[in-house]
Amino acid sequence: MSYTRRDFGKVAVSGIALAQVAAGQVPAPAGAAQKIKWSYMDHWTMRSPRGWVAPQVAAKYADRFYKALVGVGFQAVDPFDFRLNALIQVFGSAKKVEQFAQDRGVERFVNVFGNSGVEFPHLPEAHDDAVRRFEAKLKLYEGIKIDTFIVMPGARYWLVEPVTDEKIKRMAECWNKVGKKTMEHGIKLTCHHEFYCCLHTREEIAKFYSYADPQYVGFFIDTAQHQIAGIDPTELYVKYHDRVTGFHFKDTHNVDLREDYRTPPDPERVAATTYRWFWEMGTPQGLVDFPKLMKALKDFNYTGWLTVNTIRRILAERITPRALVAQSGTSTMSCRRFTRSGGKSSWPIFDGDTRSTNGESMRPISSPRSSVRVRLKCFR
Repeated sequence: MSYTRRDFGKVAVSGIALAQVAAGQVPAPAGAAQKIKWSYMDHWTMRSPRGWVAPQVAAKYADRFYKALVGVGFQAVDPFDFRLNALIQVFGSAKKVEQFAQDRGVERFVNVFGNSGVEFPHLPEAHDDAVRRFEAKLKLYEGIKIDTFIVMPGARYWLVEPVTDEKIKRMAECWNKVGKKTMEHGIKLTCHHEFYCCLHTREEIAKFYSYADPQYVGFFIDTAQHQIAGIDPTELYVKYHDRVTGFHFKDTHNVDLREDYRTPPDPERVAATTYRWFWEMGTPQGLVDFPKLMKALKDFNYTGWLTVNTIRRILAERITPRALVAQSGTSTMSCRRFTRSGGKSSWPIFDGDTRSTNGESMRPISSPRSSVRVRLKCFR
């Protein structure tokens, strides 16, 4: 199933339109300041003669990407740090990348998402290195305006469990140090809690923010991630509205009721519940109540940026694990089942060679908990 720019436009515009209708937004009078502005989280991939490519691969792809976003109504882009870093290699500096985007109608880069290699903040010996890594990041992005650095505040749950109060406190201490450094440069550090993050329950989130300094550490709400974890994102916003710095707007059709968040190596791609966790806003089976959330934003007078995710599926909506393998472009691959110890649940594991027939690389993933080598195509 091909996925064209026209399809992208339909999805993106419908997402913005849904949220704007929910918010009761109408076009602002000429000269009036906008209270809400729309950014796009850069998950995009596009067709090219070399196969599926991301916009940062070359200037011509970034050109198409930025023009398409502006054409459907987005005003800014939220890049992953590794994507922005790649564009810096293409253009020579962050300022030149920003200028390239602005020449195509993008206002600016608002939030940059990525941990910069800080994988285990619950380990005290990792804290000084975390600060050094973000110092390098600040230097790399000199000359451009960025509102926040978004991070996942802890590793995947299965890499940290048991998640103790002491570990949560250490994670908060790490990000307090990093956030203090980034604030010296006018950039707020903010935390995005994936459903498989070691900080994803109400209790874990509450403990983390009790230890984290609100001056240095903000809260970035991803509507689908929290819904999957069984938490109403509106409830979180109402409770933590004074430290929320932004949102990722996307939807889900599933709540994790089988402890998939504990699944190695990556619950986003290998889980018992579903082959696809994330969906765009507006699908009939969507679980996130966006009108309710938008009303809460109005009630608390939220102003600034909202970021839309159109989640990166090139596949048909109904697809089996074997069909997923077939469409991945792998020449030979087998599907088997790997059952978690205790027999509580199981999930598909794909094992085979990594020769790609469509020009896109395959990424091997290994689980320390088993001898299984998992080879999956990354659809992110």
